Amino acid sequence: MRKFAVLLVVLLLAAVGLYVAGGRLPGASIQIVQPEQFAGSNTPVRVTIGALPAALSSVDVVVEQDGRSTPLVSTSGGAGNAAVTADGAAATRVDTRISPETVPGLHSGPARLVVTATRPVLRGLRRITTTASRELQVRLEPPTVSVLSSQHYIKVGGAELVVYRVAPADVSSGVRVGEIEYPGYPATGVHADGVSITDPAVRVAFFALGWDQPLDTPIDVFARDAAGNTAQVALEHRTFPSPARSSRIAITDAFLQRVVPAILASTKEVAPTGSLVDQFLVINGDLRKRNAATIASFAAHTAPEMLWGGVTFHPFTNSAAESAFADRRTYVYDGREIDHQVHLGFDLASYAHTPVVAANRGRVLYAADLGIYGNCVILDHGMGVQSLYGHMSSLQVKPGDVVDKGQTLGLSGMTGLAGGDHLHFTMLVNGQMVTPLEWWDAHWIQDRILRKLRAVD
Repeated sequence: MRKFAVLLVVLLLAAVGLYVAGGRLPGASIQIVQPEQFAGSNTPVRVTIGALPAALSSVDVVVEQDGRSTPLVSTSGGAGNAAVTADGAAATRVDTRISPETVPGLHSGPARLVVTATRPVLRGLRRITTTASRELQVRLEPPTVSVLSSQHYIKVGGAELVVYRVAPADVSSGVRVGEIEYPGYPATGVHADGVSITDPAVRVAFFALGWDQPLDTPIDVFARDAAGNTAQVALEHRTFPSPARSSRIAITDAFLQRVVPAILASTKEVAPTGSLVDQFLVINGDLRKRNAATIASFAAHTAPEMLWGGVTFHPFTNSAAESAFADRRTYVYDGREIDHQVHLGFDLASYAHTPVVAANRGRVLYAADLGIYGNCVILDHGMGVQSLYGHMSSLQVKPGDVVDKGQTLGLSGMTGLAGGDHLHFTMLVNGQMVTPLEWWDAHWIQDRILRKLRAVD
């Protein structure tokens, strides 16, 4: 009997020890994926929990504000709620929303998101609870935006500028042309003769009407805060067509033998097989698209201020234009049409190895080989405006260099997909290629850009 009592005590102590040890087991991990800082009138909430729904006793998501606690998700057994689903083989995902409908009485101001997950241990004898929380700022009022500039005239393939006021100051804003967004920048960053804008609420945005966008493409000025609240106003404007141009490019065996192996030796983005014609078609199509995406990506690295001072871009009047912007090209080999592409730039030729100069003051973002463009330089002029120089035989600048208008970037050449020695030049607005003609025109610079800025000053 005494041995039995001792054994019972030992078992009891072991059970107590096991129970206590069970309380030290880790709970389910909780990650609040979104929102990060702000909540608005319809804000997604996503939470990841490091256990499957069946392994959880309960999941609770609540919003706390002004001493009130409002449940968004509450489960028993970790299931039975459409907001709670398995996320892979070992996790649970919770998706819900914060809005005035899901949180009655929600108002602008501080709030707190609290997530609690409980899982059973020791075959359900104990439960381990984990809690995670995030401080939020609720914003229910949409931003405001109003257009200050007037007379917005834009050609297909061309650019324009709008000046507008936005509030509050920390919202993102800009111009939306169809599905393409062009960000706005503080007007205090404009450095041009006769312009001195000090109002921190004023923004400027350069935007474009793409060469392939219809004349009736909607154009709006928008503002969007971090909570997802948006405001937009239709921009009063007029659009104009640009003359359609077309040309036929004869592709010879000598051209293919010169350019195809050289381009493929300098890129890993494509690796076509087959005949030289087959490989050329991949270069002229697929690699062209990949190069365009690379070029567009440099828009993210633009300076938030105007670097070029509002002076006309160098017009390259010492060169003859061999091809214009948005030229529809038909490529012909051995008497048959093999490809069609749109040439988004000007081909400018003078004599071999001509110095290529910066069209305006800017910072070098890229100076290296770039597929069909060969040796290429991309300059940033600030506020989304950039210029590209292609097919050069040699480069004399490097990324990070700040160059002045007229400074030599390198020498012209016939690298990349060039049929002869020339400069391929184009302008870009937030990564979208636009015609350089406007930027070479002093009247256009004065009327389309500087007039609007001075009127707000």
